[in-house]
Amino acid sequence: MSAVPSHSPPPLSGSSLILGTVALSLATFMNVLDSSIANVSLPAIAGDIGVSPTQGTWVITSFGLANAISVPLTGWLTQRFGAVRLFVTSVLLFVLASWLCGLASSLGALIGFRVLQGLVAGPMIPLSQTLLLSSYPPGKSGMALAIWAMTTLVAPVTGPLLGGWITDNMSWPWIFYINIPVGLATALVTWRIYVKRETPTQKLPIDTVGLSLLVLWVGAMQIMLDKGKELDWFASGEIVALGVVALIGFIVFVVWELTQEHPVVDLRLFAQRNFVFGVVSLSVAYGLFFGNVVLLPMWLQQYMGYTASAAGMAVAPVGILAILLSPFVGKNVTRIDPRILATVAFLGFALVMWMRSHFTVQADFNAILVPTILQGGAIAFFFIPLSAIVFNGLTPDRIPSASGLSNFVRITAGAMGTSIVATVWDDRATLHHAHLTEKLSQTDGGAVDGFNALMSTGMSFEQASAQVARLIDQQAFTRAADDVYLVSSLLFLCLIPVVWMAKPRPSPVAVDAGGAH
Repeated sequence: MSAVPSHSPPPLSGSSLILGTVALSLATFMNVLDSSIANVSLPAIAGDIGVSPTQGTWVITSFGLANAISVPLTGWLTQRFGAVRLFVTSVLLFVLASWLCGLASSLGALIGFRVLQGLVAGPMIPLSQTLLLSSYPPGKSGMALAIWAMTTLVAPVTGPLLGGWITDNMSWPWIFYINIPVGLATALVTWRIYVKRETPTQKLPIDTVGLSLLVLWVGAMQIMLDKGKELDWFASGEIVALGVVALIGFIVFVVWELTQEHPVVDLRLFAQRNFVFGVVSLSVAYGLFFGNVVLLPMWLQQYMGYTASAAGMAVAPVGILAILLSPFVGKNVTRIDPRILATVAFLGFALVMWMRSHFTVQADFNAILVPTILQGGAIAFFFIPLSAIVFNGLTPDRIPSASGLSNFVRITAGAMGTSIVATVWDDRATLHHAHLTEKLSQTDGGAVDGFNALMSTGMSFEQASAQVARLIDQQAFTRAADDVYLVSSLLFLCLIPVVWMAKPRPSPVAVDAGGAH
C-alpha cells in the first residue's frame, strides 16, 4: 500500500476547481474527438497512402478495437498505480501515439499507431469522470456530471467539422497533431492540481491468461471482418484460420473467465436479466449507429462530390438535439420507465435510417441534413436509459465491473459494425452495378444514344465511357447505401422487443455517463 491517506480528499475550490474541470473535460473531449474526427478524412487518408476507402475504415476499427480491450483493465491499473498517475500517463502516451499517427506513411504503420492510441486511451474516459466527481462536493455531483457529459456530446459535433476543415485546408496528419498541445497542457494542469490527491494503491493479481485470450479472439475476429472482402472471405485459407482462432479463442476465454477468482472481465454479470438485455440492446444499436456514422461521409465524398469540410457540415449537427434533450432525459430516467425512453430512441433511429434509405443522387444538402439533426434526438434517448437498464439491480461493488464489461462489448460492436457496414455496402454496390450494366451493349438504343450525346460534346469514346462508368458507380453505391439504411431501420425496430425483455426496478440507478464515448 502507498502512504496515501484512505479518506476522500476535500473538494476543490476557486481557480483549482475551474482549471481542473477544464483540463479533465479537455482530455475527454480530445479522446471522444479522435473517434469521430477521422471519419470525414478517410477518403483523403486512403488516397494519400494508396489504399481503397474500404481498407481506410481500418483506421477507425483499429482504434475502437484496441480501446475496447483496454477499458476493462482500467480498474486494475487504477488500484495498481493510482488514478492520477495513470490518468496523466495515459494522456501523455495518447499524445505520443497521436504524433506517431501523423507521421505514418503506410496503412500498416497508421493502423499500428492507432492500435497504440486506442490502448492507452482506455483509462482516460472513466478516470476523467472519477477525478472530476472527486473535485466537487456531493451536492454538486450532478452539475459535475453535466459538465463532463456535455464535452462527450460536443465532441462528435466538432469532430467532423474540425476534421473536414483540417483535411481541406492543411493535411490529414494534423487531425492527430492537434492532440499534442491539448494533451500536454491537460497533463501538466492535471498533475499540478491532482498530484496530492492520488488514490491508494495496492498490488492485485491480474488475469494475464484471460487478457491474452481476449486480445487473441477479438483481434482475430476483427482482422477477419476487415480483410474478409479483400480475401474473398472463406475461400481464403487465411480467413478460415482467423475464424477458427476467433471461435476457439472465444470458447476457451469464456470457460477460463468463468473459473477465475479475479477475471479480467466478469462474465457472471450476464446472469443478470437486466444486464444481458441492456447490453445486447445497447451494443447492437451502437454497432448499427456507428457503422452508419462512418458510411455517410464516405458516400458524400466519394460519390456526391462533397469536400471533407462540406461532409463535416452535413454530419456535425447530429449533436444539437442531443445536447438540448440530454438534460431532460437525465432528469427523468428515474421517473419514467427507461424502456420507454429507449423505445423512443430506437423509433427515432429507425425513422432516420428510413429517411436515408430514400436518398438519391439528386439529394440536396437539406435532404441530408434533416435526418442528421433528428438523429441527435435519438442519441439523447439512447445512452442514458440503456445504461440505466444495464446497471439496474446491481450492487455498488459490481458497478465498476459492469461498466467495464458493457463498454468493452459496446465499443467492440462499434468496430464490428463499421467493418460489416463497409463490406455490405461494397457487396451491394457490386450487385447494383451488375444490374445497371447488364443492358449496356452496342445493340441497346438508349446506350448508343447516350454515348453519341456525350461524344457530340467533344468527348472521345474513351472519355464518354469513363463518364458513363462514373455515373453508374454513383447510382450503384447510392442504391447500396439505401439498402444498408433500410436494413438498419428494420433492425432498430427489432431491438424494441429485446429491450422490453429487461425488467428494471423503479429505483434510482447508477448511470454510466461515459455512454457517449
